[in-house]
Amino acid sequence: MSRLSIITQNKAQTTVEELYKDLERRIVASPPGLCPVDLAVSFLKVCHAQTCGKCVPCRVGLGQLQCLMEDVLEGNATLETIDLIEKTARGIYYSADCAIGYEAANMVLKSINGFREDFEEHVLRGRCTCELNQPVPCVALCPAGVDIPGYVALVAEGRYADAVSLIRKDNPMPSVCALICEHPCEARCRRNMIDDAINIRGLKRYAVDHAGDVPLPAPAPKTGKRVAVIGGGPGGISAAYYLALMGHEVTIFEQRKQLGGMLRYGIPNYRLPRTVLDKEIETLLSIGVKVETEVTIGENPNIVDIRNQFHAVYIAIGAHIDKKIGIEGEDADGVISAVELLRSIGDNEVPDFTGKDIVVIGGGNVAMDVARSAVRLGADRVRIVYRRRIPDMTAMPEEVQGAIAEGCEVMELMAPTHIEKDEDGKVAALWAQPQIIGEVRGGRPTPKAADAPKVRLECDTVMVAIGQGIESKSFEAYGIPVKRGVIEALSWSGIKDIPGVFAGGDCVTGPATVIRAIAAGKVAAANIDEYLGYNHKITTDVEIPKIRLDDRPACGRVNMKERDAAERKDDFELIECGMTHEEACQESKRCLRCDHFGFGVFKGGRIDKW
Repeated sequence: MSRLSIITQNKAQTTVEELYKDLERRIVASPPGLCPVDLAVSFLKVCHAQTCGKCVPCRVGLGQLQCLMEDVLEGNATLETIDLIEKTARGIYYSADCAIGYEAANMVLKSINGFREDFEEHVLRGRCTCELNQPVPCVALCPAGVDIPGYVALVAEGRYADAVSLIRKDNPMPSVCALICEHPCEARCRRNMIDDAINIRGLKRYAVDHAGDVPLPAPAPKTGKRVAVIGGGPGGISAAYYLALMGHEVTIFEQRKQLGGMLRYGIPNYRLPRTVLDKEIETLLSIGVKVETEVTIGENPNIVDIRNQFHAVYIAIGAHIDKKIGIEGEDADGVISAVELLRSIGDNEVPDFTGKDIVVIGGGNVAMDVARSAVRLGADRVRIVYRRRIPDMTAMPEEVQGAIAEGCEVMELMAPTHIEKDEDGKVAALWAQPQIIGEVRGGRPTPKAADAPKVRLECDTVMVAIGQGIESKSFEAYGIPVKRGVIEALSWSGIKDIPGVFAGGDCVTGPATVIRAIAAGKVAAANIDEYLGYNHKITTDVEIPKIRLDDRPACGRVNMKERDAAERKDDFELIECGMTHEEACQESKRCLRCDHFGFGVFKGGRIDKW
């Protein structure tokens, strides 16, 4: 009788596993701006190397596809070659035996469909249409184009005020972003190839906390031009700040009692303390920006009146309207809009939820914010109902984890169907249909009703947090083009056929991140300045430290710590703790200085001209 033995990985298998991880790290750290055709060929080669060789479509077909696409890169192809690539890929997709074959072919089909013009450019002119304007991944992925390696190096040398000045050149709200930015800059950090991305936001927080009062640059001489900014959120304030620096006379018109937009009326104090926000806004306005609050641009005054009084107008009204879920019983007493709740808290009108049993509908950051706020306002029980799975939530993972740690229950795969009222018209319960996860559409698995009975969730309050809309009707009535609820603006913020009127931020893109709104304000300011006949440049005299030539051995990333959940859930004080001096020194010295090594030495300004 043969004996069985435990099979363990030999040295070759272990090495192959390490190579897989190494490849994954390089894919994660690949910078934006690569030639899409070249990238597609590289992925195809990886897939071809993984084939078992059993079926002809994989063994032969992928090799033929690879040769055809390399002909495109090497200038040996014709336009007919592109059609042949598409035909070959389609044949492989429908005939391959396993996922390696048909998914590799599907990737090629997506490439042809997604950037056919790049294939044609290689064939016709032997070049790539993709421009590598900014080869430093973190800077390229920062919407505002902040010199991230520069300020990380300044933190490493203890020059915190200089670091803040450098950040403010491209992002006028460093204190705000140090606390709540979603840090897209970390996504492709090349440090991922060694261990893990630099904690860029954490280092910004350390610089801000230790810089003291950093003076603003002196404004340019007065130009005599007057600019109106409609909306006092991060995008509007940023545009106003840069325009004032350029010497223009700027007035912000804000509908609410105070400036800040969703920074004040959408983000709770425990994430962004009002003292920090107020100080940041006060600093930026100190260079001469005028403010008129509680002014709604509609009938009186309307956008035409404002345009006639100013040389240029920037519309940055944000997304402040709550969306209705559209289910029976939504009009019951006890149904609360998450946007309206956060707006009330922003104006210090704090409700009392003591003893309440609350159900929150939604899976985004706003849903997490209202759920965690409800816990702090005394709610007895808070449940978050979401029709997809927890991994499919649009909220940041740390927000979801924070809500759970503070006692919120997350009920995934539950689709609300109707709200039950009691005899007095008040909320009695939320009914939900259990879901089963299904096909992937648009990048996320789509849920569908499961073969299970509806679930009754007894509660007395339902909070709806399923998204925000734009208050665009009053602008549309006076000729501002609106499509699907958002204002239509060109890529450089101008509005077609309406000279002197610009728009940007959430009112153009739909709800997005704070840093994207700031970037939109920066772009608009530069283009408004040019429209007014000027070409001002925002510069800084901060000298970036020289590169260090010492080794960068593998080292763990310093993550941000938070106050204990049992303590923080009882107040609205800031929950995140800053880095220690030791942590900041270690983390800042992990930076590989991609701005000075390799192709990064040719770095360009990403948003210097639009």
